[in-house]
Amino acid sequence: MKKKIRLSGNRTVIGIICIVLALAITFGVAPLINKFTDQKVDVIRVKQNVKQGQAISADDIELARVGAYNLPSGVIKDGYAVLGKYATTDLYAGDFIFASKLTTENKSADSVLSSLTGEKVAISVPVSSFANGLSGKLKNGDIVSVIINNPETRTSFIPAELKYVKVITTTTSGGVDKDENFDGGQPASITLLVTPEQAEFLASYDKMHFALVFRGDAATADEYVCVQDEYLESAGRRNG
Repeated sequence: MKKKIRLSGNRTVIGIICIVLALAITFGVAPLINKFTDQKVDVIRVKQNVKQGQAISADDIELARVGAYNLPSGVIKDGYAVLGKYATTDLYAGDFIFASKLTTENKSADSVLSSLTGEKVAISVPVSSFANGLSGKLKNGDIVSVIINNPETRTSFIPAELKYVKVITTTTSGGVDKDENFDGGQPASITLLVTPEQAEFLASYDKMHFALVFRGDAATADEYVCVQDEYLESAGRRNG
């Protein structure tokens, strides 16, 4: 009989403890959680679609008040940190903006052409077919290898002089550059950043393919160009 009374008493104590815990959660912890999840913060959000390489203006973004709970880290909250930057990828209306999606570099054709000093020149070469130009997928700043086709010998090769070449832009037959071509028109030519010697080499060939070597940050792309420049310089010394 005493054991039954003791067991019954234990159940009563446990029951009281459970009730107390439930009340504590209901009136203590739950309000704190609700308060945390109800917190709002201001973030910068894309208001209208922005194409890769496009400069972001005040018309492209908006200040949005959103819940702080589960908000991804790194979301930009200051509009001044966005304005004037260039999108490294396509941004869509409603997207949050992160630093990884922005760059201070302008890869537009006009920017590159305006910076020419004579050491490097720009030359446009024709794209004889959709496939030859990487099916329209080349972007400003890409590093490509130029594959020369020799129809007489039915052979193809990558000249050492054209192993790593930077793409300035691709252009449609209507004269629309890649960074302005929102409709995805087929490119008719590719404009490359080369030395005068490379330009002469390219001008002597009609049929060529373009193989993508690298697409990414400008610093790494410039490393490829430096390797190419070093080869050209050493080749020039040997020939001289």
